[in-house]
Amino acid sequence: MQAHLKARVIPRGNELRITGDPGEVDKAFNLITELLEVQRAKKTTITEHQIDVAADHFVGENHPGALQEVFLDTIPVPLKRKHVAPLTPNQRHYIEAIRKHDIVFAIGPAGTGKTYLAVAMAVASLMSGHVGRIILVRPAVEAGEKLGFLPGDIAAKFNPYVRPLYDALYEMLDTEKMRAYMDDGIIEIAPLAFMRGRTLNNSFIILDEAQNTSNEQMKMFLTRLGFDSQAVITGDITQVDLPQGKSSGLIHVRKVLRNVPGIEFVEFTGRDVVRHSLVQKIIQAYESHG
Repeated sequence: MQAHLKARVIPRGNELRITGDPGEVDKAFNLITELLEVQRAKKTTITEHQIDVAADHFVGENHPGALQEVFLDTIPVPLKRKHVAPLTPNQRHYIEAIRKHDIVFAIGPAGTGKTYLAVAMAVASLMSGHVGRIILVRPAVEAGEKLGFLPGDIAAKFNPYVRPLYDALYEMLDTEKMRAYMDDGIIEIAPLAFMRGRTLNNSFIILDEAQNTSNEQMKMFLTRLGFDSQAVITGDITQVDLPQGKSSGLIHVRKVLRNVPGIEFVEFTGRDVVRHSLVQKIIQAYESHG
């Protein structure tokens, strides 16, 4: 936290002493006060990572209670964590957009929670009965490597592409329940190519790694949306793995649908990265390098 503050915070037993210019002392005091309010409300200890994120995003925030609005917003999920919470204002905006819109695009770098938060919202929607199934979709595009012919059936071949989706689901659902949902078709993970011709009703659909769709594939996917369904499309337009000369459907759709009512675009930046602190620095270095 100290790295983000101009005032100096000195721990003295159970007390904190804040020194520096009066304006900077007030900013630090307000931040610490809000963090304590969050800790009391959640009845859990605030982590060092949460403190660093709060210091990065909320120092000098003119809107009182802004930090609490973000940190106390939760997505209920049934397993160990019991809930998933946003860490940055943009993440909360993303969650609110999913709550209010049938189609949401999340565009930004790795580590910003685009996929994880979308999966959490899908699980919460399924548990509450708002949808009857979750459909997780990915284009089967290799990230700059030729893996050759993989052994096994379609599910086995596609499995390496969807591990991030499985990882997120296993954090939120009991293993046995997850298997039962998969066997019953309540949770389906499928290649994008298999979406053609389908109409998806009463479903929460996530298209992950959408930067690797073609223009035609993106249009095909979006027109699968049926009644009582919603779709979240995530991707990082700085990591397109399509063959040279092939345009990204995610870049194209941002221009085509930007002003269509009922569709929301959420743009993440390096400041929204919530992984290891070095990930944020790596992304910023690449952006600076051009």
